[in-house]
Amino acid sequence: MKPKKKTLSDLGGIMYSTDPSFTYEDENAEPAEALANNQQNLRVMLDKKNRGGKAVTLVTGFVGSDEELEKLSKMLKTKCGVGGASKDGEILIQGDFRDKVLLLLQKEGFKVKKSGG
Repeated sequence: MKPKKKTLSDLGGIMYSTDPSFTYEDENAEPAEALANNQQNLRVMLDKKNRGGKAVTLVTGFVGSDEELEKLSKMLKTKCGVGGASKDGEILIQGDFRDKVLLLLQKEGFKVKKSGG
């Protein structure tokens, strides 16, 4: 589940700061608790939107720290032999590797579903 996007009312009235080193700290922010692999529901899909016609394999639904996401992303990219990225709880693998990624994630113990046609 994606975290709720912040709105201006969530920031407590802060709209703009001229200080380049300013960072807003949300006192209500809770760190994402890492779930066990068998409790995570991941979706594997092919995405071509806003990528210049290039296809990418998109893995969504990961819950955990950024370090764990980066570690999983690196493993998938290495096994597929391609590049990619990981951010905002999503992993992008360059090319159409849905079936291979699905099998690799199942071997790691994740609950995985193929979605999007």
